[in-house]
Amino acid sequence: MTKDLIITENPKSRFAESIKTIRTNLAFANVDSGLKVILNTSPEMGDGKSFISANLALAFAQDNKKVLLIDCDLRRGRQHKIFGVENSSKGGYANLILNFRSDTRLSAYIKRTAFKNLHVLPIGITPPNPVEILASNNNQLLLEKLKNIYDIIILDCPPVLGLSDTMILTKYSDANMVTVSIKKTKYEAIEQVKKEFAKAKAKITGVVVNKDRTKGKSYYGYGYYTEDNKKTKYKKEDIPTVDFEEEKIGNKKQNNVAVTSSVVSSIVKNSK
Repeated sequence: MTKDLIITENPKSRFAESIKTIRTNLAFANVDSGLKVILNTSPEMGDGKSFISANLALAFAQDNKKVLLIDCDLRRGRQHKIFGVENSSKGGYANLILNFRSDTRLSAYIKRTAFKNLHVLPIGITPPNPVEILASNNNQLLLEKLKNIYDIIILDCPPVLGLSDTMILTKYSDANMVTVSIKKTKYEAIEQVKKEFAKAKAKITGVVVNKDRTKGKSYYGYGYYTEDNKKTKYKKEDIPTVDFEEEKIGNKKQNNVAVTSSVVSSIVKNSK
């Protein structure tokens, strides 16, 4: 098990509170339609999506929800390392999709973690055709069955840019998160992610801004944005890096990060 699980190592930290805020915001964003399947992705590698997915899964588990975290990054998944569970070549998500039948014993593939209410489905083998496997009818049947077993399912997906895997999975999700990285994610990358979601006819529910390292202080904040890009609520003192006051969301470039319109954004501190 790695040290990524900050929500348990330091449960009173600002980071832990930020993750809980994201959990709450997701629930409110889906109050009418219901929240069951949460998809988390990022523009590129290294933005911290798996780190955020793992801590968010724990936050829901701590809220007495039965949670399944599925590692959908069949090329480079790392949830088995984060939680210290076996990633067998005969088990995992890819094998479960390939072998799934109505009477399949799920416990042969899904792993218990050291944490109450939280199970992990690691990647298993790295298949030569991830897109075909994720788009298969077997995957659809599997996810439908899992939705009847778990309260919350979190899909830790591959980065959007350069891969089509994530867009395939948006048809199964109730909420779509995009994790971006302070001082790494560029405006152009965010714009391209928005276009990819639009092409898939999927909505970005929220953006998580990760890796805030502001001179030894821990900050978090959130703002609500509407389709016409008018700010309705934010706490500027909580947001040291992204200047929402000066940025016109949606069409003004910014060197470090841009927040898309119609999202709930949360800034979290990554101490790694």
